[in-house]
Amino acid sequence: MDTKHIRNFSIVAHIDHGKSTLADRMLEITGTITEREAKEQLLDSMELERERGITIKASAVTMNYEYEGEGYMLNLIDTPGHVDFHYEVSRALAACEGALLVVDASQGVEAQTVANAYLAIETGNELLGVINKIDLPAAQPDVVAEEIEHVLGISRGECFEISAKSGLGIEELISAVIELLPPPEDKGDRKTQALIFDSICDDYRGVICFIRVFSGSLKTRQKIRFMGTGRNYIITELGKMTPRMAPVDEIGCGEVGYLVANIRNLADVTVGDTITNDNDPAQEPLPGYHKPMQMVFSDFYPGNNTDYPKLRAAFDKLAMNDSSFSFAAQSSPALGFGFRCGFLGLLHMEIVQERLEREHNIEVIQTAPTVSYEVKTNDGAVKRIDSPSMLPDPSHIDELREPFVKLEIITGVDTIGGIMKLAEGRRCKLLKTDYLSKTRVMLEYKAPLAEIVYDFYDVLKGVSHGYATMDYEFTGYEKSNLVKIDILVNKIPVDALSLIVHRTNAEARGRRLIIKLRRSIDRHQFEIPLQVAIGGKIIARETIKAFRKDVTSKLYGGDVTRKMKVLKKQKEGKKRMKSVGSVQIPQKAFMSILDTSD
Repeated sequence: MDTKHIRNFSIVAHIDHGKSTLADRMLEITGTITEREAKEQLLDSMELERERGITIKASAVTMNYEYEGEGYMLNLIDTPGHVDFHYEVSRALAACEGALLVVDASQGVEAQTVANAYLAIETGNELLGVINKIDLPAAQPDVVAEEIEHVLGISRGECFEISAKSGLGIEELISAVIELLPPPEDKGDRKTQALIFDSICDDYRGVICFIRVFSGSLKTRQKIRFMGTGRNYIITELGKMTPRMAPVDEIGCGEVGYLVANIRNLADVTVGDTITNDNDPAQEPLPGYHKPMQMVFSDFYPGNNTDYPKLRAAFDKLAMNDSSFSFAAQSSPALGFGFRCGFLGLLHMEIVQERLEREHNIEVIQTAPTVSYEVKTNDGAVKRIDSPSMLPDPSHIDELREPFVKLEIITGVDTIGGIMKLAEGRRCKLLKTDYLSKTRVMLEYKAPLAEIVYDFYDVLKGVSHGYATMDYEFTGYEKSNLVKIDILVNKIPVDALSLIVHRTNAEARGRRLIIKLRRSIDRHQFEIPLQVAIGGKIIARETIKAFRKDVTSKLYGGDVTRKMKVLKKQKEGKKRMKSVGSVQIPQKAFMSILDTSD
C-alpha cells in the first residue's frame, strides 16, 4: 500500500480516561470487528487486564477504512496509562507518527496526561487533543480545553469532543486522524529495517515479534537477520492483527504487523532490535530504545509446590514478554536459592507476581521491596547496589547516594495543605506551584524515591479524598545521610530483612519493625530475641516469649529442691534448643517491612 494511505498512531492518556473504550469504538466503526465480536476492553487480552480494568501491555491492531472514496490503513497501538508502564508507552510511540491524547471531561488534565504528552512530543509524534466522556453529567469540556491549552499548548479549537462509550464524535475523530496526522515516510526502495516493539512467546510457534517496518519490506520465506544478536532466520509467517492474527504475504514500508520465524531461543529476541534482509543488510540498526531502568527490587524464592528450575523457566518467559523486568539468581541462608528481581514500580511488581501465580501456577515467597542505591568507595569507584546485603563494609564507604525523582502532583486547591504536610514528612522539597484553573493546582517536588515508592500514593489519595494524581520521573542519584539497619533473629542477621534508611529515621523505623516482627513470628519452644543493629551497635530489642510447659504440675508436696531440680533441667533443655533450633519466619514477616503505618 502507498505510504500516503497509512496512519500509525497511538492512544495515550491517564489511567481510566477511556483509551481502551475509544479503541473498541474505533474497531466497531471501521468495521474491523462485527457487533457479535464486540466486547469491552477488546484489546486487553490478559485476564488480569480485564479484571483490574487497566491496560498493562501495549497492543497493536490494523483497521481498514474508506474515506472520501480512498482506502486507508490505520494502525492503532493502545497503550497503558499507569506510571509503572511508562516504558510500554515509550515503545509504542516509537512505532508511530502521531498520538491521540485523551483527557476525561469530568477529571481534567492529570499527572499521567502531562507525562505521556511530553513523551509523545519527545519521540516526534504529532498530538491531537481529545476530550472524552462529554456526555457525563459532571463533564466540563470548556474548562478541560482551557487546562489542555494552559498545560500542553494544544489550542482549544484543536481539541475533539467525543464520548467513546456512546460513539459520539468518533467518526469525526477518525477523519481527523487521516487528515491531520502525518503518514510514514516512503522508504520502500531502501534496505530493509524493521523495529521490534513487542514480542510474545507461543508454546507451538515459538517467539512472535510485533514489528514496524521503517524502510524496505518483509516477505514470507525471506531470510532475515536480527542486527543485535546477528542470528539468521527464515520468515514462516507474516500477518496483521485485526485484532485476530490474519496472515499476509508481505508487510510493506510504514506498516505494522507480526512475524513468526520458528524462533525457539527466547534470548535471541530483544525488544528494540532491528530486523534486516540477510542477503542485503542495512548498514546500521534503528535507534531502538533507552534501556529501562529498574527502580524497585525484591527477592523471589520458590514457595510450596514450586522448585527452582520451574521458577527460572517462568521468569524467562515473563522477561521475554516484558523487557522492563529483570532477574538474577541469588541465595539466602534463611530462604535458600531464589532470584533478585527488578521492576519499574510497585504495581509492576504486583502484576508480575500475579502473572506467575495465574499463568504459570507458581507460588513464591517474596521479600520486601527496596530501591537501588549508589555507593562511592574510598578508592573513588562508584557502584550501583540493589540490595542492602550488597553494601560493603562501612569503613570502605566514602558516600552513599539515593535515587531522587521529579514528582508532579495534581490536586484540588482545598487539599494543598494536607498534601504539603505529607510531602514534607517524606523529605520532599517543593520546587514550584502551577495553577491549572481556579480549582486545580499542580505541585512539583524533588523527592527521594525510597520515601514515595511504597505507600505514598495510597496516603495521597486519602489526604485528597481520592482526587489527587501523581507522576514521577527519575532525575539521578544524590549524596544522602543513609545507614543500613540489620535485623537479628535469635542473634543471627537475616539478610532479607535488612534495610537502608535515612539516619534521622533509623531508630524509630527499626523499633517499629521489630514490634511488627514480634507480632508476625509465631512463638517457639524457646525464647527468641529480635534485635536491630546499625554497624555493630544494637539500638533496639524485642523478645518473643517461649511456650512454657508446667513441668512441676505432677510434683505436689515434698521438698522444694525436687521442683528446683526439674525446673533447672527444663532450663537447660530450652538453652540447648535455642542454640540448635531454627526460627520459622513466615512470609507476612517479610511483608511487614513494607507497611510504614504505625
